[in-house]
This record gives sequence, C-alpha cells and structure tokens, in this order.
Amino acid sequence: MSKDITQVLKDWYYRPNEVIVRIVRGEDGQDKVQLRVDLGLLQMEMDGRPDGQRPEGRESWLEYYQQKQQEHDEKHPDAAPFMLENEDCEKLLREGVQYYHRYLSLWHLDRYDLCARDTARNLELFAFVREHAREDKVKMHFDQWRPYVTMMHAQAVAKPLVEKKQFEAALEAVDAGIDSIRDFLDEYGQGHRADECVELLHLERWRKDIALAKAKQAESQPESAVRILRRKLDEAVAAEAFEEAARLRDRIRGLLED
Repeated sequence: MSKDITQVLKDWYYRPNEVIVRIVRGEDGQDKVQLRVDLGLLQMEMDGRPDGQRPEGRESWLEYYQQKQQEHDEKHPDAAPFMLENEDCEKLLREGVQYYHRYLSLWHLDRYDLCARDTARNLELFAFVREHAREDKVKMHFDQWRPYVTMMHAQAVAKPLVEKKQFEAALEAVDAGIDSIRDFLDEYGQGHRADECVELLHLERWRKDIALAKAKQAESQPESAVRILRRKLDEAVAAEAFEEAARLRDRIRGLLED
C-alpha cells in the first residue's frame, strides 16, 4: 500500500478559513475524526488521547501527573507540595493542543456531548497546572485559554438543550459559563474590562437569544391546567354553583401539591 496521501488530499479539498472535518471508519473498525489542514490532515481517535497513545500506560499525561501528585501527597503529607517542572508542562501543553483540535472538530460535527467532554478535560488541565506548575508564567501560558474553552464548553452543553427547547436548562449552562469567565477576570484583576472580553460578550448575547426563545415558547403554550381550572372556578362561584366550586378547588389544590 502506498504511503502517499496525495490522492486523499485531492479528493478532499482544503478551504482556508473554514473548519473541514469528517468521521471515517478506521482499519481497526473504530471511527476516527479527520481534520483537513492546509498541508494534509489530522486523524484523531474518538476516545482517549486523540493520537491513541498511552504515555506511561495511562490514558494521558494529565492522568499520569495527577496520579503522581496524589501519590506524593499521600507519601509526604508534611513535605513540599508536588510541583510540575517545565518539561512536564511542555508534555501537558502538547497534549492539550491535541484535545483542542478534537473538540473543535467535534463541535463542527455537531457532536456536542463529546465536545463538552473534551473541553471539560482541558479546563481540568488548566486547573491542575495552575495549582502545581512551578513558574507563574507557565501557569498563565495555559490559563490564558480558559475563557475560550469555558465559552466552548458552555456552548457544547447548552446547544443540544436549545435544540430540544429545554431553554431553562440551557440558560443554566450558559450562566455557569458567564460566571466562570467573570471569575477568571476577577482572579487576574481584569473585572473592569469585562466589556472587552469577546468570549463573555458572545455568551451574554447568546443568553439573550435563548431567553427570548423561552419567552416566546411560554407565550405560545396553551393555558396551563391550573389556569383553566381557576377560570372555571371563578365561573362556578359567579353562578353560585358552590358544589362545583368546591370540587374545582380540590382539583387545583391537588395539582399545586404534586
């Protein structure tokens, strides 16, 4: 079999400024994510580390260093805390970029559940580095991406809820993202620049759209059972049909207690 991928690239044309992605079945029978880039393509596993590797027998370098940190703390509770050296952070950064490529691809494939999984994973990575990296500049090198990944995570959680018209749950997911980005800005003393944060502005605009859709949904819904019964109760009282009024009161009370 030829190792030349020229024909594959000719059959799958690259378009600048557009995310071109697809899912293919691999020779191992498992689905793979392929992302077209200008000089070729990236192929990623659907689960686990995107390149399919298992560093030191673990699913990822993040899992490996998390385990090392736990073992250190258990064995040396009174010693200096576990620290990530620069070379450790370089491994974690390269790995985080792999997950970025995959969650971006999954977003454009409408695989929001898997996009939410991978964005949550990178947010966990940032938190781990913030806590354990030795140098502050290294921490910031990771953490500068927190607002963007937070925005992507909130969108990935909320988008399928919006599609199902579960607007209240979608608003909760978006609000959680907005609060997290505001917390990030406050942590770095940038709360006064919130109106310049594009990720925050994007979520706030989307929240208004979702809230409007929720309001329109409420307006279009038929009268609730309680509202109908209360109207009938008023009519019964006006007609002095007191037995019917008492029956309607009992039904209303039962619905409100359920």
